[in-house]
Amino acid sequence: MKPFLSHHIFNDHFLISAQRTIFWEEEKTLILSDLHLGKSGHFRKSGIAIPQNLYKEDLFRLLNEIHLFSAKKLIIVGDLFHSSINKEHELFLRWRKDISRVEIHLIKGNHDILKNEWYNNAAIEVHKKHLTIRNFSFTHDINECQANADDYCFSGHIHPAILMRGMAKQFVNLPCFYFAKKYAVLPAFGKFTGTFAIKPNHGEAVFALVENNVMKLQ
Repeated sequence: MKPFLSHHIFNDHFLISAQRTIFWEEEKTLILSDLHLGKSGHFRKSGIAIPQNLYKEDLFRLLNEIHLFSAKKLIIVGDLFHSSINKEHELFLRWRKDISRVEIHLIKGNHDILKNEWYNNAAIEVHKKHLTIRNFSFTHDINECQANADDYCFSGHIHPAILMRGMAKQFVNLPCFYFAKKYAVLPAFGKFTGTFAIKPNHGEAVFALVENNVMKLQ
């Protein structure tokens, strides 16, 4: 197993990272989904003692990925934030200033409910349903993909995982990247999220994440 693996779509090169991102080499762009920033703060407001360090760890991992790949642009395919504004959103604004040189594009997900003014203040370019760059399209929910027939679509939303079975009826769900023929579904970048077990078809590629490594299953 390795910390990242290469995957080709059309003539473009994508690095699949164990840290739940994809680096698009030709565009110097980091692609990720479902950070759900502020989710732990949302739970704390409801009286549930979720530690704030989960939020800080996610931002630190993302910063490391940006520096590792020297990314010039981020494309977030939905659910950057989890809910309404809380103190963790203020921390994000301070974090954003440290990477002000990096473009951030957000395709709105069902949890992205902040006002447009907030995104403007954070220097985030918001796309309501989809974004298209050359023959690649980006959307939150693959069922709402508006790509042309010859385009390839990146999405998130379902937090995919693959069921791995061991001996003595043991099993574990591992977060994964799922590449079908015409679209890909990214794992949730945020660690404080659930997962949905997928059942890939023959010929589809699955990259499972195990600690700080990624492995191709098919």
